[in-house]
Amino acid sequence: METIAFASDHAGYTLKQSLIEYVNSKGYSVLDFGTDSEDSCDYPDFAHKAADAVENGSAAFGIAMCGTGNGIQMTLNKHQGIRAALCWKPELATLAKEHNNANFLVMPARFISYDEAVAIVDAYLAATFEGGRHQRRIDKIPVK
Repeated sequence: METIAFASDHAGYTLKQSLIEYVNSKGYSVLDFGTDSEDSCDYPDFAHKAADAVENGSAAFGIAMCGTGNGIQMTLNKHQGIRAALCWKPELATLAKEHNNANFLVMPARFISYDEAVAIVDAYLAATFEGGRHQRRIDKIPVK
């Protein structure tokens, strides 16, 4: 199975830990880039490391979370090789993969339950990139 890079801040720590257990039970390997507690911290410290792992191929894709998902998504998307999608419903996760080939699933930890997060992760994992016209659009994303 593939390796998933995980990252969160203090607001996403508990959900991250639970989702790591969940994806491990599905056979995925995990690289956990932190944080390691609910102590206040800065999400960029962990997001950049996880993004690097996806960009260099150490992980196939990533899953990240912070309170709203916005801060960690913004940080991840500063990396040219990352397409991080903020998803709070399974349908968004499916479309993020099918149309945008998102290589980072980001969730708002303070606004979704564990069960909702599992449904979002399952939708993301089950989806496949459609290519075609979507690839043309993705090719235009990086700043040259």
